Amino acid sequence: MPAPDGPLVVGVHSATRATTVLLVDAPTGRVVARGRSGHALRERDGGTECDPEEWWRALTDALRHCEPWVRQAAAVSVAGPRHTVAVLDADGRPVRPALLGDRARAAARRDRLIEELGGPRAWAERTGSVPSPAFPVATWAWLAERAPSAVRAAAAVRLPHDHLTERLTGRGVTERGTASATGWWNAGTGAYDEEVLRRVGLPAGLLPPLVRRGEAVGTVRTLPGQPLPEGALVAAGTGDAMAAALGFGLRPGEPVVHLGGSGTVFAVSTRRPADATGAVAGLADARDAWLPLARTLNCGRAVERVAALLGRDREAVEPAGPVVVLPYLEGESIPDLPFASGLLCGLRHSTGAGQLLQAAYEGAVFSLLTAVSPVCGGPVAPDVPLLLAGAGARSAAWRETVRRLSGRAVRVPRAREPVALGAAARAAGLLLGEDPAAVARRWGGADGPWYDPVPRDEEALERIAAVLGGAGALLRPGGAARRTGSERAVHDVQSDVPVPGVREGPGHGPDHLEAE
Repeated sequence: MPAPDGPLVVGVHSATRATTVLLVDAPTGRVVARGRSGHALRERDGGTECDPEEWWRALTDALRHCEPWVRQAAAVSVAGPRHTVAVLDADGRPVRPALLGDRARAAARRDRLIEELGGPRAWAERTGSVPSPAFPVATWAWLAERAPSAVRAAAAVRLPHDHLTERLTGRGVTERGTASATGWWNAGTGAYDEEVLRRVGLPAGLLPPLVRRGEAVGTVRTLPGQPLPEGALVAAGTGDAMAAALGFGLRPGEPVVHLGGSGTVFAVSTRRPADATGAVAGLADARDAWLPLARTLNCGRAVERVAALLGRDREAVEPAGPVVVLPYLEGESIPDLPFASGLLCGLRHSTGAGQLLQAAYEGAVFSLLTAVSPVCGGPVAPDVPLLLAGAGARSAAWRETVRRLSGRAVRVPRAREPVALGAAARAAGLLLGEDPAAVARRWGGADGPWYDPVPRDEEALERIAAVLGGAGALLRPGGAARRTGSERAVHDVQSDVPVPGVREGPGHGPDHLEAE
């Protein structure tokens, strides 16, 4: 490999299951080296936990995979999951394993918290989001009830990337993008919400102060076994979705559909969102705009399960014909069906396994496309493409289903680690005095194959909407008494098909973007 022009920057994605490091040539965006190291997780009290020391060990291991060039790095930034909470003592050591924002564990406490502070609309107007049970505010409220000794011992509360930044520099800080996903940040004032903190018993002194955009956190300290050079600049970390938006160099109104185990739709916006249905989380981005985000629970995991049941390769699809599969294997948030199970309709003697598999793709994509219009704040012009990200973006079955049901052009970025790339762009922006999104655009973070639009499959959209609208009690076991929130009609801008309202429901895993 030829020597880089330099200077070099490091972008880190400390995800749920592993840490990924990219060493990037700041002028060109060329990836000079990459490293990856896994985290050990464990199940406890109905949820998933991780020792924060695992994050530090994995960071060090992944950086060592980038030697010798990493020892020349001039700046670094760390991105990580938005809904993982670490509780630390006065020496910075974990009081207990970090909680990964599992929805089932904190669901009941989240519901009470929403009502105590005036209901969903009040939360949306105050914090930008109706918090899901995965939000740190719900996790802390659950912890205060279930593990009060840990709460009493707490001297600091950190998200993973903020914890690692503090380990590197000795300074504990956060920024608006990270804070906006906690539930204790006020979207109107840009500061921590004292009333929310009082309600959950969280002293503001346990939280890191917010740094301004473009402000350096500090420099890397001398640390045993850590290959980063002493004195390298450290930029503020941010959440995974915020870093991905930077890595793609998103401009306002450019929707991203992330196809992972679960599905995510997000876009940069100049308007502050406040969706009282809970369909859209009104997050801040890592700069000075906003990042509305919606999540479906059934995407890659659900389709892979259907493929396994059928004994088919997941790419072995055939035109679905009249069959409809709603692959709600974990309930669903879009539409708001937290207690639903999967549903199959239209099965005939002539139905083939490949048709069933294609129908599962269609059911999952239908939910994702329904979220595009709410995320973008209204109708999206037909010539606006969809940017496909995540592991599913490289699947022909996923890509062609999205094209056919959306009627839109699709772009698939070549960058397979957009979160780490966005963190690197943030480090480069600090080092070079540039807007990190502009840096990522210069690097070509969103460059990749372009697929022209095809005619929208109105028949398939109408068929899915009809089954969804007529399923009634089949998708709502236990009846209306078990609903977690109100419903409203949401119209997908592409199909103009009304579907039930959306809101996060309990009983599901953490809302994170995993590296591919």
